[in-house]
Amino acid sequence: MRLRFQNFYRYYNNLSIEDTIEYFSIFGGVEELIEIDISPTLSQSISNNILKNFSQYSNIIAPSYLSKKPYRDVLIAIAKGDGRVSNILKRSHIYDSITKDILDELIELEILKEEYSREKPIKQHPKQKLKKHLRGYQIESKIRFVEPFYRFWFGFVEPFRLEIKDNIYDNFIEYFELHHNRLMSLVFEQLSNEIINYKFETISSGSYWNRDSEFDILAVTTNKKIIIGECKYKNRKICKNELTKLQYKTTQNGINVNYYALFSKNGFSKELMKSRDKNLLLYTLDDFKEYLIEI
Repeated sequence: MRLRFQNFYRYYNNLSIEDTIEYFSIFGGVEELIEIDISPTLSQSISNNILKNFSQYSNIIAPSYLSKKPYRDVLIAIAKGDGRVSNILKRSHIYDSITKDILDELIELEILKEEYSREKPIKQHPKQKLKKHLRGYQIESKIRFVEPFYRFWFGFVEPFRLEIKDNIYDNFIEYFELHHNRLMSLVFEQLSNEIINYKFETISSGSYWNRDSEFDILAVTTNKKIIIGECKYKNRKICKNELTKLQYKTTQNGINVNYYALFSKNGFSKELMKSRDKNLLLYTLDDFKEYLIEI
């Protein structure tokens, strides 16, 4: 992710780091294939590129059969969901065996990638008895798109393909305005994880999920220190109550945390900024430029 982000920034180095994150979440992965019209606003860029040149951008999707059933349904299910395999199977409305075959094929083609769960098995030994509500629980992976553009395309464009081809944009625009933040939030989270990997020598990092909770970042360093991270791509400052909630969640999950890392698009409250807690790490967009671009 870091190298792809750096390459995108080099192509469009007149953008601010915030704009780079937002444009990358839409066009990341196609900057070498097609000339992107960088307009004053993201909405204008989508209109000038995607809507007005729909056929040209549609041809970027390769292999071409990805826009046909059943591949299309599976990819839309991934783009609109949380990536968990069980949710992809439910959302795609296709036989599980067919969906799994498609996932394997697209992972081999490097269109998708599998993010393995780091949750420890509930059953520690074969004869251990589990409570009834845990007997059917299965640890599962998440499926991610390799390139941000594909996630945008199948999450936002493909569901409105026929309307867009007929120059009807209202439903697409409305849907994008309501849900586009999830595109930026995931990229922001993935780039935040890159900062942790740069700042610390890690043996394991990335998002973490189990049957009860989910954390944006859980990293383990080479000296066995645990870092828990929370990423907020919002137009407001992070306040101390966000840290308190994160600390409570880690306690509930029995995680012994050495460092709490907070990543904020819009900075932090004065209370957090004045904190003298050496185990609290605060990162803003300035850090993204320093550690992801200028290194």
